[in-house]
Amino acid sequence: MPKTEEEIKQYKSEYYFKNKEKNKEKRKEYRMRIYNTPKRKKSMKISNWKAQGIICDDFDALYEKVLNTTNCEECDCILTVDRYNTKTTRCLDHDHSITDRENVRNILCQSCNRKR
Repeated sequence: MPKTEEEIKQYKSEYYFKNKEKNKEKRKEYRMRIYNTPKRKKSMKISNWKAQGIICDDFDALYEKVLNTTNCEECDCILTVDRYNTKTTRCLDHDHSITDRENVRNILCQSCNRKR
């Protein structure tokens, strides 16, 4: 076991490089286990809505409504959930004025939301 400060630094450096790939896999596994839970996804989505200025009395009910809506409320196309925005990606339409108590209007496709 290393005794001097220089030996300790050398030992830590060697240990790090020796176990780099194994630790990388452990971190990736941890992130997948923690970040991909439904509770985490819900929390992040609601946080993003609040950051965008969406005002709502019951975010839990709104989240459930968004998840369960399958068709656009304006053009009735089937909504998709994609990593990247497409014309049919589901989005939450809201009024940007600050005066409303609840400013959520509809759940629309990206195409209809851009028209508003």
